[in-house]
Amino acid sequence: MTVLVGFSSKYGATEGIAERIARKLREAGRDALARPLASVDSPADFEACVLGSAVYMGAWRKDATRFVRAHLAVLADKPVWLFSSGPLGFDKLDAQGRDKLKESEPKQFDEFDEALSPRGRQVFFGALDPSVLGRRDRLVRRIPSGHELLPEGDFRNWAAIDAWAAGIAEELAD
Repeated sequence: MTVLVGFSSKYGATEGIAERIARKLREAGRDALARPLASVDSPADFEACVLGSAVYMGAWRKDATRFVRAHLAVLADKPVWLFSSGPLGFDKLDAQGRDKLKESEPKQFDEFDEALSPRGRQVFFGALDPSVLGRRDRLVRRIPSGHELLPEGDFRNWAAIDAWAAGIAEELAD
């Protein structure tokens, strides 16, 4: 069974998560390929799909959203899991005491739930390397609260990512 671990990543953190998921699936005996969604013509050649995107302003990146919408009919007949990355920092709760990962779910999760009935969906903490930021994001970091909005560091929880991938591998084995 070949699994597509498709992703859309702006600065590389989501790509790293996708590659890790694919590697863990391969270690569990599944044939898995991590690919940018922009380079995948169709999910028809894959028996299952794990699809993820970085989240900005509460939404998946456009190429990830376009990919899923363009292939809804094909994806609806496959086992599908959705993930995103985005929140930065180590705090699990935001300033209002809400779960940061739950609050960071992209709006597409609800839309795709109806159409695809994914077997799972997960938000992971992301990472930020200021040296790779684009112009706009570099400017945001220069405003007084910029470092608080876009803190530097790798906040990905690899144990949580590995556990989620292991769960997918188990479901695929059934």
